Amino acid sequence: MFDFKEIISINSKVRFGKPCIRNTRISVFDILSCLESGMTHDEILVDYPELQEEDILVSLAYAANGYKQLEIR
Repeated sequence: MFDFKEIISINSKVRFGKPCIRNTRISVFDILSCLESGMTHDEILVDYPELQEEDILVSLAYAANGYKQLEIR
């Protein structure tokens, strides 16, 4: 089980409060959209070099858990 709070953050001042990968403006939705379009993990990591494989997996787990609310800063 992933600890979402270590990787995903919600800040009302970043991307209108969408869940984003820590210290980036890349949202969970961005990653899911890439996957939905057929991109592989490797292709996503090339397009977003600041991401790690774990970030993609956590985004998938976060979505699978129904976007449990995280604390908004």
